[in-house]
Amino acid sequence: MDTLILNENEADKAAEIIKSGGVVGIPTETVYGLAANAFDPNAIKKIFLAKGRPADNPLIVHISKTEDVFKVVSEFNKKAEILAKNFWPGPLTMILPKNKQVPKIVTAGADSVAVRFPSHVVARKIIELSGVPLVAPSANLSGKPSTTRFSHVLEDLNGKVDAIINGGDCKFGVESTVISLLESTPRILRPGAITPEQIEKVIGKIKIDDSVFHKIEKDKSVLSPGIKYKHYSPDAEVIILKGEKEDYADFVNKTNIKRNDVLALCFDEDIPLIDAPYISYGSKKDSLSQAHNIFDGLRKADKMGAKAVYVHYCDTDGLSLAVYNRLIRAAGFKIIDLKNKT
Repeated sequence: MDTLILNENEADKAAEIIKSGGVVGIPTETVYGLAANAFDPNAIKKIFLAKGRPADNPLIVHISKTEDVFKVVSEFNKKAEILAKNFWPGPLTMILPKNKQVPKIVTAGADSVAVRFPSHVVARKIIELSGVPLVAPSANLSGKPSTTRFSHVLEDLNGKVDAIINGGDCKFGVESTVISLLESTPRILRPGAITPEQIEKVIGKIKIDDSVFHKIEKDKSVLSPGIKYKHYSPDAEVIILKGEKEDYADFVNKTNIKRNDVLALCFDEDIPLIDAPYISYGSKKDSLSQAHNIFDGLRKADKMGAKAVYVHYCDTDGLSLAVYNRLIRAAGFKIIDLKNKT
């Protein structure tokens, strides 16, 4: 397949491809998405094929205005209205009861649907011109680091999809926050740029699901993407190191002498102490820079030929929780506590 490369001013061409049953890589404020008509099961199957995505991994439906939520949901409760007023358009996905129009392939058979209203101007224009809500999972090969730059999408999907829009770099660099509103106490299933602290300020008490921090059973059904399978992983083995910068650097430096094939994925503050190949994913004090750089760093690690990537453990509050969540999945939950050597 020849993949057509479009620029940001060619949203009309992208929409025509989607209306004809095609699949297009599009920029959003979070990561690049692979977009298709949310009501066309045949088009959606092309996404699963291009990505190599498991069929039991649900998709998020994207709309271009709040009132279009009723095209896919059967109920939009008071808390959903408050969240929409405060965070839409933006990187927040809500899980709500679906209506009969939504095909089962979108929800992996669940009676609920994940829906969001992106803030990216190009993404919204494409949805509007397509005339239907769009599914748009991350535009990467399944299991690999998400795509936050046009070059990433090209690496993974050139020749596998109908078109890709060159929209530059994504603003946030991690996928949207996913919150389930199916129970009396809302649950965050996947952290993102809209933090638990921000959400609690407008709707009160929420829960953070155990799956944010821990691996779930393989046979368990899920309502959100980014939960069930190993995600965001480069070819290199990823290990998270928890400890002070001196201990982190000492571990990496000694391991590099022994193996000579390791890479430090570290903070800016660690660099003066590192005597091994390294990539910084931002300042320890700047979670937005960490989010913006983390997937690019994981992709660069493979290009540098690393066999093991030692990531300096980040915090778990605010936006850092989203970064940590992606890292533990990339690492397959392998964490070494340098203080306790566990």
